[in-house]
Amino acid sequence: MRVLGIDPGTTATGWGVVESAGSRFLHVAHGCIRTSSGDPLPERLGRIFAGLSEVIRIHHPQAVTVEEIFVSVNVQSALKLGHARGSAIVAANASGLPVFEYTALQVKQAVVGYGRAEKQQVQAMVRMLLSMSVAPPQDAADALAGALCHLQRSSGIGAHLQRGVAS
Repeated sequence: MRVLGIDPGTTATGWGVVESAGSRFLHVAHGCIRTSSGDPLPERLGRIFAGLSEVIRIHHPQAVTVEEIFVSVNVQSALKLGHARGSAIVAANASGLPVFEYTALQVKQAVVGYGRAEKQQVQAMVRMLLSMSVAPPQDAADALAGALCHLQRSSGIGAHLQRGVAS
């Protein structure tokens, strides 16, 4: 199974594609769609939609994961994040892909084994689980972690992730 994980944001939307191969997880690709905070929001959302649609076209995932919104003190930030999530969900839906949503706590628990893990811990575990030579950038690491979380939940390989070993 091949999964596209998305870490939505209006200035940086991370994405990562992971594939399961037996009891192993393979890194396929990752990246970040960047927009300028000075551009109008509709233009930025269009860029996110187009960028993710292109990632889907190139990498042919079978499912998409998007992080759920957490309750934010800054209402404006939460609303903008919701718009970015919407662009990601619509890109997946327009391609006929199922979308699965996980909280940051669920993703961190699945990948690191601790729901309150720091972002650097997530990066390090993603690097290790996917046998990457260097840790991916933070936005991409969060997206890859979302894909790993879904693969763990859907394939029963969770015991390997909980121990931090993907072999």
